[in-house]
Amino acid sequence: MAKVGVMIEGQEGLSWQRWRHICADADALGFDSLRRSDHLISLMDDPERDCIETWASLALAAEWTKRIELGPMVSPITFRLPAILAKMAAAVDVLSGGRVILGVGAGWNENEHSQFHIPFHTMKERFDMLDAAIPTMRETWSKSNPKPIRNPMPLLMGGKGEKRTLPMVARHAAEWNLSRLDSEMYAQRRDFLNACCNEIGRDPQSIRHSVMTSYIIGRNESELRERAAQVSRVIPSLSKLSPADVLENRKDLWFIGTPEQIAAKMSMHAALGVDLFMLQHFLLDDRDALKLLAAEVIPAVA
Repeated sequence: MAKVGVMIEGQEGLSWQRWRHICADADALGFDSLRRSDHLISLMDDPERDCIETWASLALAAEWTKRIELGPMVSPITFRLPAILAKMAAAVDVLSGGRVILGVGAGWNENEHSQFHIPFHTMKERFDMLDAAIPTMRETWSKSNPKPIRNPMPLLMGGKGEKRTLPMVARHAAEWNLSRLDSEMYAQRRDFLNACCNEIGRDPQSIRHSVMTSYIIGRNESELRERAAQVSRVIPSLSKLSPADVLENRKDLWFIGTPEQIAAKMSMHAALGVDLFMLQHFLLDDRDALKLLAAEVIPAVA
């Protein structure tokens, strides 16, 4: 049994109107979670693409939705002081009625830090900042009002590093995310995370496991190729490939196929322990794809 969520790369053309439609659709269609990235500029070298502010968009999502879980995936600790991030997250959580999961990370994109004059520290320093930020955020939630509905707020942490990331996940996170569709890697890191939990006396089952990847869905080959062509116009690295080659190029990295094929592949990964699939929805105006996922994939994997 697994659940399906929608993940939006908000720096790649997300406008307020598009966000409103995605919020309404994801909530009404029965997706489990709606998340968006926290970046400041396009990561695909297109400065003309809209990039609406993450926490302002989550506050609106709290009003525009009724039941779906919300959160960033993930907020770099370099962007905001920990206590300020905690206050912002608590405000959105209260507004939503307790539906926020706070995704936090160390930050990784040096270019956006440089463009916005944000200090970009060494990797060790950034991980130290992240580790130190979590007690500060929890202290903030205990002392300031309004407090989050779930206090302390559940944290999402992503990554696969065995030196810093997975031990940190074991100590702090309610959800661990692997941003790669790789069953062998997932199983190996899953076992390592379980060992980290056992070492500190935490039940490994208390951590939800999610995988984030993209998808191309179609009722038939014609629809698949049509969507592949649209995706190639969004992602520069695929722009020179034919639709057929896009499908071939991404078949092992993404969920690609008919609803039945995607559900079967999800079920295989769910059998290994994945609880939630966060699907990157690059075609922001493609409401039909979301409806197809909701109608035929979500019931099949649930």
